[in-house]
Amino acid sequence: MSNERVMSRQALAQAVLDKVGGPANVTSLTSCFTRLRFVLKDPSKVQRADLEQLDGVISVVNAGGQVQVVIGSDVLQVREQLEALLPRQDSEEAAPAPETANLFDRFVNLISAIFQPILWVLAGTGLLKAFILVASSFGWLASTSTTYVILSASADALFYFLPMFLAFTAAKRFGANQFVSLTLAGGLLYPSIIGLASAEAPVTFFGIPVVMATYTSSVIPIVVIVWVQSHAERWLKKVLPGMVVNFLSPALIVLILFPLSLMTIGPLTTYLGQAITNAVGWIYTVSPVAAGFVIGGLAQFLVVFGLHWAMIAVIINEFGTSGQSFTILPFYAGVTAQTGAVLAVFLRTRNAKLKQVAGPAALSGLLSGISEPAVYGVNLPLRRPFIIGLGSAAVGGAVIAASGVVSHAFAVPSLISMPAALGSGDFTVFVIGVVGAMVLAFVLTYLFGVKEPAAGLPVAGGVTATPAVAAAVRTSRILAPMAGSTRTLSEISDQVFASGSMGKGVALLPADGQLFAPADGVVIACLPHAYGIRTDDGIEVLVHVGIDTIKLEGEYFRPAVQAGDRVTAGDAIGTVDLKALTAAGYDSTTVVLVTNSAMLSRVERTTHVDVSPGDVLLEVTR
Repeated sequence: MSNERVMSRQALAQAVLDKVGGPANVTSLTSCFTRLRFVLKDPSKVQRADLEQLDGVISVVNAGGQVQVVIGSDVLQVREQLEALLPRQDSEEAAPAPETANLFDRFVNLISAIFQPILWVLAGTGLLKAFILVASSFGWLASTSTTYVILSASADALFYFLPMFLAFTAAKRFGANQFVSLTLAGGLLYPSIIGLASAEAPVTFFGIPVVMATYTSSVIPIVVIVWVQSHAERWLKKVLPGMVVNFLSPALIVLILFPLSLMTIGPLTTYLGQAITNAVGWIYTVSPVAAGFVIGGLAQFLVVFGLHWAMIAVIINEFGTSGQSFTILPFYAGVTAQTGAVLAVFLRTRNAKLKQVAGPAALSGLLSGISEPAVYGVNLPLRRPFIIGLGSAAVGGAVIAASGVVSHAFAVPSLISMPAALGSGDFTVFVIGVVGAMVLAFVLTYLFGVKEPAAGLPVAGGVTATPAVAAAVRTSRILAPMAGSTRTLSEISDQVFASGSMGKGVALLPADGQLFAPADGVVIACLPHAYGIRTDDGIEVLVHVGIDTIKLEGEYFRPAVQAGDRVTAGDAIGTVDLKALTAAGYDSTTVVLVTNSAMLSRVERTTHVDVSPGDVLLEVTR
């Protein structure tokens, strides 16, 4: 990896940390396939508009009681850089959910914290298992060979010993001693305990009957056991003398909690996990097509809000209790449909910057099953491709469910992981559902999803437009929101603004504190020091008053509008006391940016140095 790449990630990490309120505002940081997940002390300090415009940030989502910053495939490397900037935390401390989070948000946060750390390994070994199934199905590898046994062990080990992995992550989440948790999980998987589950003779503990269950690959039992352990440890720390607590607490917990778990928690939670799996199977039995239609259509919608973790928990439980899953398969259609839509945008658009985003996003979806770059970077901002993708995924999900196939390995849904569904149902129909969702989304998006002609658009290189195309090209004017003298972005002290990573625009050294709407549109964000307006033709304009003025928490600012208000160019939107602002030591430089510049052909600033409210400040060509 080049030093430049490392520095780029370091710069992005620093910028992200600044925009979420700095190290002091971060309670905990985790990550998943593409997202940084922050639990913050004060979410109101997040500069969301600024954060979304950072070069390297695809989108920002508030879900599950977290601020989720979508990065893409570099997320783990950026997280490493972020962790180096944060105060070191005790690894045994739990990452609590925000007090304001509702019960469902807390549940999603809990599931994310427990399952996220192992998902990449789970997905990788699942893909390996899929390829082993292919080799066995086509006779390339005999299932009786020692080679097959060795490869299968490498692919199945994580799922077989899943309780131990979940014990480790659950202990971190609940604030329990991780090594005690591993000991408890190891007891569940101890060979003689596994043997008792299949023994014909009754099992007792000091004469008390024990209902034995098999805990290999189980999910729910160990999570509940570790939760109980965490509470027991906190109580023991209060009542035991300090000189003995370090060894006596683990001894008492293992001595009491392990047999108690085998008699109560284990059987009850095992039956609960099986009941959930049976309920999912029953839904598919009643109407598989309807179930596939709904799950396929909702899959990427859930991803947008971070709610897919609830489904991931169900899917992993399916694998743990029955060794296979119905529910994961419609997600294949969700991924391929959004990929088909973004591929159509890539081929249809003549916007060079949009192509730069859409091309890699299509490859990410096809090869790795990571759809967030396509969804957040292209389809959702353009709206029509995203909606077409949801509808196409619903159709594909219905076809997949009708095929009767099941997945035998947990793998991230993508074209290369499809072999995980070999060996059951009609695999050909399954392929039709997966590929058909992609083709349907591609065709509909290409025909109806991109608001520009298929050919002849002007591009940055200077292609001459035909008269018909020229009529479709729209140039909009963004007006000065206040009086002042203009500066280039590169002249200002804020490096994020100056770099242009948040969008193209212009800086103003204000002459007075009266603020006016720069265009007709809707106020999409209103902070005391910053206003976001989406114009009637889809241009997103940010007026940011002052540098680092978020620290003032609204002092000296008086907004005259709020989010959701409709404004006309020239309407008063707020005021700022410039004298008090500068007296407090703040730079009053105001930045006017087109934050979706990447989706536009041209953003050009005025040549005038001094401007008044209503003067043309920027010309924007779509």
